[in-house]
Amino acid sequence: MSFRRRLQAAQQSNQSLLCISLDPDPDLLSGHHIPSFLQKVIEATLDLVCCYKANLAFFEALGPSGMNVMIESLASIPGHIPIIADAKRGDVPHVARLYARALFEVYGFDAVTVNPYGGPDTLEPFFQYHDRGIFVWCRGSNPGADQLQLLPLADGRAFFWAVVEMVRSLDRGNGGLVMGATAPGDIKAVRRLCPEMPILVPGIGPQGGDVQAAVAAGLDEEGGGVIIVAGRRVLFDESGPLSPRGARRRAQELRDAIWRARQEAIGQGRYAGAG
Repeated sequence: MSFRRRLQAAQQSNQSLLCISLDPDPDLLSGHHIPSFLQKVIEATLDLVCCYKANLAFFEALGPSGMNVMIESLASIPGHIPIIADAKRGDVPHVARLYARALFEVYGFDAVTVNPYGGPDTLEPFFQYHDRGIFVWCRGSNPGADQLQLLPLADGRAFFWAVVEMVRSLDRGNGGLVMGATAPGDIKAVRRLCPEMPILVPGIGPQGGDVQAAVAAGLDEEGGGVIIVAGRRVLFDESGPLSPRGARRRAQELRDAIWRARQEAIGQGRYAGAG
């Protein structure tokens, strides 16, 4: 089954558009056994998510054993819940092929985030994996992203639109886009141009993104297709890592708020995928 279909199935069965980012910040987890911590979070939230995401940087920062920590941490996720590798890889084609092989064949991820700056030939090796999801970093939620992504093209549009069009040209039913929640107007415009692509949306909460606006902007025609990411607010609070019960409570609050926003947008016909 393709990544898109697996994502749709998980969204429908769990009534969820929530993706929990399993990012073990080593500064906040000092003294904790990371695989045990993350496995307990997974066990507590399995019925609340449409997918999980792992940012490889948090595991690589643990040193040579970091990838083994990642494998152990993710091992308890059942096969029907997709896992995204947040890797933002991108390089010349012969290197990109090895990145794709590592992430899909060695580590077995269902989807990956990639960096488009090198152009279409650097993304093509990822898109050759037709059953996996390829989320191209398009519109960032970080403040500095605007300095590059909003640069005007010759026709006056922002630079990120060139990325959108490149992904459309490469898409084999496995393309997706990363669009920050801080730019709901751009998410809406992209959804209308790319009606079937899943959109991965970081930036809710501390970065300033609004749940209702992001959901309404990203929903596809079938009322899915948008993936709202939450990480630290599910894993940690001011005093450190949350208990499994605390993580579940935070995840359920988010899942329910996101799903209510979906229902309201559909009920009022106020979502981009409605046309």
